[in-house]
Amino acid sequence: MKVVIVGCGVAGANAARAVAAHRPGADIHIYSAEPHLYYARPKLPAYLAGEAEESSLFFYDMAWYQERGIQVHTGARVVQVQPTTHRVVLEEGSSVAYDRLLIAAGAHPFRPPIVGADLPGVFSLWSIADAKAIRAHARTCRCAVVIGGGVLGLEAARALRALGLEVTVLDRNAYLMSRQLDAPGAAVFQRHIEALGIQVVLEASTERIEGSSAPEAVLLRGGERLPADLVLIQAGGRPNIEFTTGSGLAVNSGIVVNEHLQASAPDVYAAGDVAEFRGAIYGIVPAAVEQAQVAAANLTEAEQRRYGGTVPTNTLKIVGIDLTSIGRITAAEGDVELRRDTPAGQYLKFVLQDGRLAGAILLGHKGKVGWVSQAIAKRVHLAQHGEALLQDDFDWKAALAAS
Repeated sequence: MKVVIVGCGVAGANAARAVAAHRPGADIHIYSAEPHLYYARPKLPAYLAGEAEESSLFFYDMAWYQERGIQVHTGARVVQVQPTTHRVVLEEGSSVAYDRLLIAAGAHPFRPPIVGADLPGVFSLWSIADAKAIRAHARTCRCAVVIGGGVLGLEAARALRALGLEVTVLDRNAYLMSRQLDAPGAAVFQRHIEALGIQVVLEASTERIEGSSAPEAVLLRGGERLPADLVLIQAGGRPNIEFTTGSGLAVNSGIVVNEHLQASAPDVYAAGDVAEFRGAIYGIVPAAVEQAQVAAANLTEAEQRRYGGTVPTNTLKIVGIDLTSIGRITAAEGDVELRRDTPAGQYLKFVLQDGRLAGAILLGHKGKVGWVSQAIAKRVHLAQHGEALLQDDFDWKAALAAS
């Protein structure tokens, strides 16, 4: 069986490993547009800040792939998929046949249509090449503006601050990290950000980036002008699905897949940031890993596995602070919310649905994450404990054992 995988990111590399385990001796090929092997994109801010060596970004060396019979073709961009002929076409003109195809091409940074976004000195941090270019440009800069207050935007801001720049983060929302935090938790979190010397402007809408040959300032719609000789646009990503045009595959925002991670054509699967399941593109590492494993099991016919969606779980270390959000973090009608914050800058929130734990936010509570995750996964009934759930000495082990 010849398996072709498009993309060598978290979904592609994990799928290749699983395929090799399910089908020893399978002819496995990964085609990646990037010149590098699989590396940890979440560590790019640390690399930008000079806190991590480039070699530490990579999960496996080439020998690891070769030992498993995985052939990796870097700098090999796929530009077309032909499901009817079971082939993919590469940018240099050749085509490759497959028995099974897994599309795991990841995403690219979204650039809003901001005037001046094409100026030299305006970047997005998405790859090793980006980090190198930003660091080189930062040597000549004094102040930076980061457009986007998500995970990567805030981590990039911290990295630029570590390089000695004055940094301002712009977020169009009413509070930071709106997908992982609620308003009270975000207020606690913002105090941590500002303690690092990073300015935060909320409900900020960028009018344009001013400058002729390089950025000079960022002008907001309200008229505020922020000096900037370096600008980072971290406005999220968009699936890399351009090469599916004309393929006949069903595509909305991403490649539409069923519960087996199959696309709409025979022998074609998708996983990670390109896969759209029941209208959702998760865009998080846990979903990419889970989808890769399910797709690999199904395409090798090792076993029939069903994908039912991924519980939205984010465990992050942002600007040195441990943050985990799991499941439902906003209460619906009839739900119960329990909250607690501390002078030390910690925040804890639980959402109970019909008395059962349905979601949580844990800021600075790393030690509770494992227990809380189990309680949510098992839908443990905890209403009887009330506010005691928020106390540091609550016995999660006993509560789980009693469920």
